[in-house]
Amino acid sequence: MKVLELLDEIEDIIETSSGFPLTGKVLVDAEEILEIIREIRIELPDEIQQAQWIKDERQRILDEAKREYEAVLKEARVQAESLIENDDITVKAKARAEEIMSLAERNVKNLKMSTFDYIDSILYNFQDKMEQLYATYFTDMFNDIQKTFDEINATLTDNRNEIKEMIYKTQVENEES
Repeated sequence: MKVLELLDEIEDIIETSSGFPLTGKVLVDAEEILEIIREIRIELPDEIQQAQWIKDERQRILDEAKREYEAVLKEARVQAESLIENDDITVKAKARAEEIMSLAERNVKNLKMSTFDYIDSILYNFQDKMEQLYATYFTDMFNDIQKTFDEINATLTDNRNEIKEMIYKTQVENEES
């Protein structure tokens, strides 16, 4: 999966970057990280397309089950009508027609339930996989990146304050001279 490879690449960049002694901070090429994040954004639509396929497949299965249900009902009606045509067995025909209808409805219900269970298991597995990916990669990665940027920003602020203090001291010394 391309997204996972890109996330591994970010992790490698951070792990192999030069560090600031005693701070635990590292210097990374922001443009390189941003380029990888752009690539991740490009790859994510594939995962979304897979979810759309699952949704479409679910609808196709439901439509197929409905067609099957209607075909079974139609066949049951045809059989029932042909049995009713014979007066001698009208009572038996009605009973048989009801039995066929009941059986068809049970079969359709079972087929629907099996279809729903199958689709639900596919969606559950996909959802679980997405949650694992999110928990494993995105949360840690973004927390690490945020921490790194916060630490860099704090170091820059400290450095700027030191420079401002040096400027002030230099100005005061020049004015006294």
